[in-house]
This record gives sequence, structure tokens and C-alpha cells, in this order.
Amino acid sequence: MLKSYPIAHPDAGVTRQVLSENESLMVVSFTFEKDAKGALHNHPHVQSTYVESGRFRFSLSGKEFEVGPGDSFVIPSNAEHGCVCLAPGRLIDTFTPRRDDFL
Repeated sequence: MLKSYPIAHPDAGVTRQVLSENESLMVVSFTFEKDAKGALHNHPHVQSTYVESGRFRFSLSGKEFEVGPGDSFVIPSNAEHGCVCLAPGRLIDTFTPRRDDFL
């Protein structure tokens, strides 16, 4: 059975929607408007990010890099990270274990 999850607005110009989850894994869609920011933060979860569309400048553990469609990378547990959207787009993030704060 498929479950539907609500759309959240965690930051200005950003929407978040859980796509699927169980105790050990979560898949989440983030949609960004141009110039929207994902504030610097960290969490104990390992995160994998896939860029479905758009262009983003990420900061990860003090290093900056740009990513675009088809790029992906892993964010280690507790690493400080955030992004700025350079061109409107969508990120697909997976977290292990599940981020209960998103439910």
C-alpha cells in the first residue's frame, strides 16, 4: 500500500516531501526556487543526495562545490552542510536511518 506524505516548507523558496520511509531508510524530495537556501546544519544520519534538476552550490565540511543534473554525493554522519540554489531544481535525498523529525 502506498502512503501519501504532506508537503512541508522548511525554508523560504524550499518545499520538502517524504516519498517513502521505514525505520532504516527514508527518501525525500526537496524543490528549490532560484537563490533559495538550505541552511547549514548537521545530523547523525548518513545522507545521499541526487540532483534531479537545477544547479546548486553546496558547502560540505567547509568545502564548496557545484552540482547539476545527474550528480550525486554522500554526506557523512554529523558533517556540516548546506546549499544555495543557482538554478531552480529538485534534489532527491536518502537518509539512513530514517529522519523521524521529517514525519
